[in-house]
Order: sequence, then structure tokens, then C-alpha cells
Amino acid sequence: MMNKLEQLKQRSQVVADTGDIEAIRRYCPQDATTNPSLVFKAAHLPQYEGQIAEALTWAEAHQGNANSTHVARLASIKLAVSIGTEILQLIPGVVSTEVDARLSFDIRGTIDYARHLIALYERAGVAKERVLIKIASTWEGITAASVLEREGIHCNLTLLFSQSQAIACAEAGITLISPFVGRILDWHVANGERKTFSPEEDPGVVSVRGIYEYYKTRGYKTIVMGASFRNTGEIEALAGCDRLTISPQLLQALEESDSSLSAGLSDITETEPRPTQGLAEADFRYQLNDDSMASEKLAEGIRNFIKDQERLELLLQDRVMGQQEINAATNS
Repeated sequence: MMNKLEQLKQRSQVVADTGDIEAIRRYCPQDATTNPSLVFKAAHLPQYEGQIAEALTWAEAHQGNANSTHVARLASIKLAVSIGTEILQLIPGVVSTEVDARLSFDIRGTIDYARHLIALYERAGVAKERVLIKIASTWEGITAASVLEREGIHCNLTLLFSQSQAIACAEAGITLISPFVGRILDWHVANGERKTFSPEEDPGVVSVRGIYEYYKTRGYKTIVMGASFRNTGEIEALAGCDRLTISPQLLQALEESDSSLSAGLSDITETEPRPTQGLAEADFRYQLNDDSMASEKLAEGIRNFIKDQERLELLLQDRVMGQQEINAATNS
């Protein structure tokens, strides 16, 4: 009998939520996703030592006499692309690479950063069709992504916690959204009277099912990719979703189970696209503000991604300064 991971792959596209090359090689996903937290973790793995050195050398060459802070920031961008390029050698599909979360409310900055990422990928021989640019699902992020999509740069709108965010993404023609199942559960456990939920009652599962049904019954082509899982029960409850991005720990748990996969999503008949009137900015902001869970988790997610981006840059800055000290001692 097939294990649960093999069964899941028959119903949904499985995506690895990691930058760990060995995990990707083992579980053979269709796609892979990364974010600042995962890139920071990957930077501590010995197999990426060469990419770190290359990114620093490249950044120093392009920054000239700039200080170590600017070199580290540029090197972090190059490192994310290098890790993505390495991952693409092992998977048949696409890799998601994230825009700096500090630009989550900057439309022009997000567009420029995304174009820079794609340019670096293309210089590495990677076609833009194999890359998804990850952007936070703020109004500004969705607006920037709609511009990028019209340029043929496909986007993955992340940190998505509400139907208003999902509707805005679909109407903007976004390629893929990543609703965060586990973080929705976390909020309800922390703020509600109930501390445990069955997979069927899990608030994150319920949210993604609602978004999935909304899209399919209205003919939206935006891909729904469940993300941020806390347990395999959530994953099984969403079996049949377009894509599911899963951590190595949960991929392992699925692989080690030989029992039958749970029923998951019911079949939904897709309809022809309906004319849409669009979700106005004022309505989007009001609805998001009115949803305590979504607004709080979006803000928290942006802050945490910024924190890990800054930690990555500090790690790279230490390397730059260390090399500068060695060079100074050698030349003295």
C-alpha cells in the first residue's frame, strides 16, 4: 500500500516548504517555497557555504566601496536566488523567492525588488516562468503583484489569512495564494475558549476550504496553496487542494504512515468565470481591519519576516567585516 505522502501526491501538488537541499532530494516535491526565515536557516547549513562566499564576493564587486551593511543586504538577495537556483535543479516545477518584507507597504519598491530577483535568476540561466515572487498580501503588495503579473512575472501572495485578501488577489489576476492554516489555528487557540480542534473544525482548515470553494465556484484561476501546517491532520483535511506546501518534518510523518489518507476536500464543479466588479481599496482595508485575527497575524508575520531578514543580513555583515579585517592584516 502507498504511504500517505504518495497518496497525497495523487490528489494535490506537494510543495516542499524548505531550503534544505537534502530534504528536497528525499521527498521529491513538485515545487518548493522559501522565505527569509528559511533562507536564514539554510545559511547555517554547510552545503550552502559556497553560495554564501559567492554571494558576498558578488555583492562586494557590485557595491564598490559601500559599507558592510549595503554589501550584506545585496548579498542576501543574491544568496536567496542562489538557493532558489540550486533547488530548481532538483524539482520539475517552480520555486518561490520572497521580496524583502520591509517593502510590504511600498508598491514601487516591491516591483523594483521583484524585477531585480527575476533579473538575477535569468543571469543564472533560470527562466522567469520557473519562479514565483512571494509578496505579503497587503493592499500595496497585491497592487504591485498585479503589475508584475501583467509583465509575465508570476507571484505567490503570502501571509494570507482572510477571504478579503483572497478575493483581492483573485480579482488582481495573481497566479497563486498561500493561506496560512497553522497561524490561523494559533490565533484561535491563543484568543478563544477552545484549545483543541479536530482537523475538520480547525479554523485554518475551514478558512482554506472556504477560499477554495469560493474560487472554484466562480471560475477564478488563481491557485490555492495551503501553507503553515501544524500537524498532518490539517494536511489530510485539505487533500485535494491545488497545492500544499509542507515542512520536512511533516513530509516525513506522512511518508512514515501507511494508513489511508483522510477524505479531504470534496469535489467542486468549476464554473465559467463570472464578471467581477473588483474589491475597492477602502472595502479591503475595512474588511481586513474588522478581522482581528487576519490583521494581527498579517502584521505579526511581516514583523517576523523582517526580523529574520535582518538576522540574515547581520550574519552576512559579520562575514564581510571578518574578511575586511583579514585583508587589512594581510596588507599591513
